[in-house]
Amino acid sequence: MASVRAIVPGVIKDEELFKPLASALERYPSTSYELIIGSVTSSDFDARSVHVNLLPSGESRSISYDQLILATGSRTPEVEGAPVPWKAAGTYEQVLSQLHQTTEQVKAASHIVVAGSGPTGVEVAGELGYEFGKTKKIILLCSDASKILGGDITAPASTNELKKLNVEIKYGAKVASSRPSGDGKTEIVLANGETLTTDLYLPTYGLVPNSEYISPKYLTEHKHVIVDENLRVVGTENVWAAGDLVSKPRAGFMITQKQAAGVAKNVELVLKGKQPVVAKGMPVDVLAISVGRGRGAGRAGSFRLPSLMVWLAKGRTMALQMVGGYVDGSVA
Repeated sequence: MASVRAIVPGVIKDEELFKPLASALERYPSTSYELIIGSVTSSDFDARSVHVNLLPSGESRSISYDQLILATGSRTPEVEGAPVPWKAAGTYEQVLSQLHQTTEQVKAASHIVVAGSGPTGVEVAGELGYEFGKTKKIILLCSDASKILGGDITAPASTNELKKLNVEIKYGAKVASSRPSGDGKTEIVLANGETLTTDLYLPTYGLVPNSEYISPKYLTEHKHVIVDENLRVVGTENVWAAGDLVSKPRAGFMITQKQAAGVAKNVELVLKGKQPVVAKGMPVDVLAISVGRGRGAGRAGSFRLPSLMVWLAKGRTMALQMVGGYVDGSVA
């Protein structure tokens, strides 16, 4: 969540954003866990096994399981010449390198284009506008003809906050293609044929679920995992899923938090020989948009939240004070 602010030079320290998992596990007996660093390449839910490509060695390993929890999340689609750090993909060193690279590019650029006017795009534009609105040109591309955030009721307030930060919103601007221009800049071609040239291009649209290792029969047409009301993968007895990989009802920080708690509870019940229960979701759909480091917009259901409330709940710290708790499990 804080990656949108981390690209602004000097605002967030690396150690605030990244916490070592190994140290959080040290309180448990060493015989009760194994920390494996790698990426899953395939799975066989019938044989109860997953195959992992170990990092950094590249060796392959097959791991058997009794209960399996899928929480591999999603990633931002790759765009040539525009690597972005919104979602962690790769090793810690790779993610950190990409973040530092983006931060340096932000620092050097005088003209920045943010593509995608969903929550991530609005928050990125807001962070850049807050820090550089008076010294750099910040443009937010919105594919809709007149409204950001897909026309959500938070759109008018978010639009007003962006304007206060000198962010230019370009409507009806759907990106058709982009490419490095060879002089350190990026050329962006819009669907209407218009071409933009910028020092830094930051795409934020679209999320691709990290589900390539899962058989298509367990996936929706959009490659999300199909789960039942207990968050158990449909067609299995001992495989569970949560977060962006499920995107039910949508991808979101607070939704993932509730789902993680639901999965943990059900796995515990099953291990005790009991039946799983319906995983409780959010009582109402909450959307909170941080627009810079001083303002925000949001809603709880159809009730609009005051800017100050959104800032206090999210924008003030971007939940950085909770990172350690998520790593060691104390937040849940």
